[in-house]
Amino acid sequence: MNNNHLQGKTAIITGAGYAALSDGRCGSIGYGIATAFAKEGANLVITGRNVPKLEKAKEELERLYGIRVLALAADIAAGSDNEATAKGVAEAAMAEFGRIDVLINNAQASASGVTIQDHTTEQFDLAMYSGLYATFYYMKACYPYLKETKGSIINFASGAGLFGNYGQCSYAAAKEGIRGLSRVAATEWAKDGINTNVVCPLAWTAQLEKFQQAYPEAFKANVKMPPAGHYGDPEDEIGRACVLLTHPDFKYMNGETLTLEGGMGLRP
Repeated sequence: MNNNHLQGKTAIITGAGYAALSDGRCGSIGYGIATAFAKEGANLVITGRNVPKLEKAKEELERLYGIRVLALAADIAAGSDNEATAKGVAEAAMAEFGRIDVLINNAQASASGVTIQDHTTEQFDLAMYSGLYATFYYMKACYPYLKETKGSIINFASGAGLFGNYGQCSYAAAKEGIRGLSRVAATEWAKDGINTNVVCPLAWTAQLEKFQQAYPEAFKANVKMPPAGHYGDPEDEIGRACVLLTHPDFKYMNGETLTLEGGMGLRP
């Protein structure tokens, strides 16, 4: 396998702001993915809502790995011109790097821990816009450029949708919508040389730490230790798998859902 297939390529990663765990380790799946791609020589476009976290990520990635990073504040939300936001990110990527080879839709916000009967429309909208709609708009915006490079799309879903986790109705609905959208993209865009796959990760993140603190009962109901005996590392066990999914050797893999849950994501 040629291990430098990403050298000089461009990857867009949504939700890739810097975050750290209480013990200082990487606490963001998006930043873990960005690190894995940076180590392979890819230039990056990272997006998110928190500008200081994006600037910190840019500073660290450029300093440590010698690649170029374009950090763009972007928020897909109810009441916004979301199509223009996503299109603006794609156009900025083209202006800066001249190509888009990989699109990774990782960003997602939700009101996890709130049951169906207590969920508000605003909370449901939060999950749908930040996850499903964002994935839809970024895929549309990047399609013409991914067609040129015969690139790859990796969309993020979750075991919450696969297994119907307690207190995660909007999150699960958004994530299953993303899986359906991804399968259609595989059907429609395979002829263009674009492969679209889905990752359902389980990694210990700063967001999961906060979930444990804010909703301990929902956390106990949903989050179990995987058979592997540890939670995934955002870079080594999620980011590295994403790097492989963009490799030419995996081009025939299209429309699939890959569960990276240490043996806990078993399903028929």
